[in-house]
Amino acid sequence: MNIFATLKTRIEAVIGALIAEGLLPHGLDTSKVSAEPPREASHGDVATNAAMVLAKPAGKPPKELAALLVERLKKVPDVTEASVAGPGFINLKLADEIWRSGLRDVLAAGSSYGDSTAGKGEKINVEYVSANPTGPMHVGHARGAVVGDALARLLAKAGFAVTKEYYINDAGGQVDHVARALRARYLQALGKITEDNVQGLLARKEIMYGGDYLVPVATALVARDGDKWAASTDEKVWIPPLRDFTVAYMMKMVKEDLAALGVQHDIFSSEKALVDAGKVDNALKFLADSGLTYTGLLEPPKGKAPDDWEPRPQLLFKATDFGDEVDRPVKKSDGSWTYFAGDIAYHKDKVDRGFNNLVNVWGADHGGYVKRVQAALKALTDNKGALDVQLCQMVRVLNNGEPVKMSKRAGTFVTLRDLIDEVGKDVVRFIMLTRKNDAPLDFDYAKVMEKSRENPVFYVQYAHARGRSVFRHAKEMFPTADLSDAGLAKADLARLTDPDEIGVLRALANWPRTIEGAALVHEPHRLATYMYDLAAQFHGLWNKGNDATELRFLQAGDQSVSCARLALVRGVGLVIASGLAVFGVEPVEEMR
Repeated sequence: MNIFATLKTRIEAVIGALIAEGLLPHGLDTSKVSAEPPREASHGDVATNAAMVLAKPAGKPPKELAALLVERLKKVPDVTEASVAGPGFINLKLADEIWRSGLRDVLAAGSSYGDSTAGKGEKINVEYVSANPTGPMHVGHARGAVVGDALARLLAKAGFAVTKEYYINDAGGQVDHVARALRARYLQALGKITEDNVQGLLARKEIMYGGDYLVPVATALVARDGDKWAASTDEKVWIPPLRDFTVAYMMKMVKEDLAALGVQHDIFSSEKALVDAGKVDNALKFLADSGLTYTGLLEPPKGKAPDDWEPRPQLLFKATDFGDEVDRPVKKSDGSWTYFAGDIAYHKDKVDRGFNNLVNVWGADHGGYVKRVQAALKALTDNKGALDVQLCQMVRVLNNGEPVKMSKRAGTFVTLRDLIDEVGKDVVRFIMLTRKNDAPLDFDYAKVMEKSRENPVFYVQYAHARGRSVFRHAKEMFPTADLSDAGLAKADLARLTDPDEIGVLRALANWPRTIEGAALVHEPHRLATYMYDLAAQFHGLWNKGNDATELRFLQAGDQSVSCARLALVRGVGLVIASGLAVFGVEPVEEMR
C-alpha cells in the first residue's frame, strides 16, 4: 500500500538489471536510494536520488548515470515520464491510475491504512511523564505526556512492540520535602497551627510544596490516622509513613489527570522499589565487575575557582569510555548512592526485562543528563542498546496573548487539569503536537478555540466534519447507492480527473510513508503537518466545487461521478481519522 516503497523497489530492480548486463559494477549498496515526493509538485510525482548516491561507487558522473537510469525507468510500469534535474536527480511522473489504485487501498484498509511492518515487531520501551509524586501535574507534564503517548501509538502503528512506562521518582529527597510540607498542613487540619504558622514552617524549611492541593491530602491523613503523627518531633518517626501516604495520594491524582488527558501506561515502575530490592547495588556491582568503575577525584565544577574546590575521592563510572564528556560519580563520599546510580539501576532493569531499544521523554531541564544515561545504557548492553531522549521545551500558557495566572490550587503553576477543563483534552493533545517537542510552544486559550484556518485542530477537524456532512446529503440524494467503503471501492474512479482531485489522491498515497518516516525518527508532530496540509487540499476542493457547479462532490444527475468523489471524500476522512487516532483525538462528525 506504500506507493513510494513500491517505486523504490522498481528503481532497485532497474539498477539490478543494469548490474546483470555489466553496465554497472557489482556490489552497489542501494540502501540510501530514496523515492519520495519532490519538493515542488511541478517537478513530477516522485523524485529519486539514485544517480547521486550511486555515482561514485559506480565510477560514473551523476548526470551520466542519471541518463542511463532514466532510459530504463521510462519503461517501468506506471511511469509516464522520467527526466534528469540539476546535478543528477531524477524526477518521475506516474499514471493517474496508480493514485486511484491507492484510494482503493485506503478504502480496503480503513483505519488500518498506513499500518507498517517497519518495526518488525521489535520491542521498544517508551518512558514518559515520570513526574515526581509531589503535586498535581502541570502544563509542562502535559506536553511530555502527550508527546510520549502519541509517539508510543505511532511506533505501534509502524510495527513495533511498544511498552509504555511511567517511572515514579519516589526515593529522592523531594518526597521527604513534600512529606514535611504535608505535616504542616496535617497539623493545620488538626487545628494545632494556623495558616501563618504553616507558611512559616514551609519557608523555614525552604520547601517548594505549599500549594492548596496538600489540604485535602492532610484531611485524608487525619481521617485515616487521627493525631497519630502530631506529637512526635523525630522526623525518622513520621517522615516514612507521611511520605508513603503522600506518594500514594499523589499518584492517584496523577493517574486521574492522565486519564482525563487520555494518556495510558502499561507499567508504573517505582524508584523506591528498585532501591529496596537491592537493584542499585546489583547494577553498580555489574559495572564494577566489568571494570567500568574506579575511585577517583572529580574535576572542579564549572564556575568554581580551584581554591574553592575540595577534591574528594568518589566512586566514578567510566562514562567517557561511552561518549560522555566526563566520568560520573555513582557514590558520594559519605557512602550513599548518587541519583545517577539510581538511574543506572532503572535502565539496567529495563534491559533485564528485554528492552535494548529505549525512548525517554523528559523535560528540557534534564538536557544535561542525557549523555551520561546514554553512556550507562551502552555500558550495560555492551554497546548494543539504544536510548533516544526526547526533550520537551516549555509551554507558555496565554489568553489573547497575555500570560494566564497561576492555578489557585497549585499556587505556582497552571495545572494540567486547568488546561483540560478550559479547552478539552482533544484540543490539548492536538496543539501539544503541532510543533517539534524540542521547540518552545505557546498555548493560547483564545487562539486554540478559534474557528479559523489559523487554528490547526479546528481546520483538521472541520475537514473531517465536512466530509461526514457530504455523506449525510449523499444518503438523501442516492438512497439506493452502496456508500459503504467496499461499495465505494467499486466506483468508477476514472471519473476523478481534475488536477486538484489527483493532488488529494497523491497526498493520501503519502500517508504510509509519513507514518514510517515519523516513527523511525520519533517525530509524531510530522503527522500534524501532514493532516493540516491534507485538510487544506480538501477544503480547496470544497471551495472549488462552490465556485464551479460541475466540480461539486454530489451531482444529482450523475451518480457515477458522485460515487467517485464520495470515495475520495471517504479516503480523506479515513486518513484524518487514522492520524487523529495516533494523536489520541476523536474525529468530530459535525461542527457546532
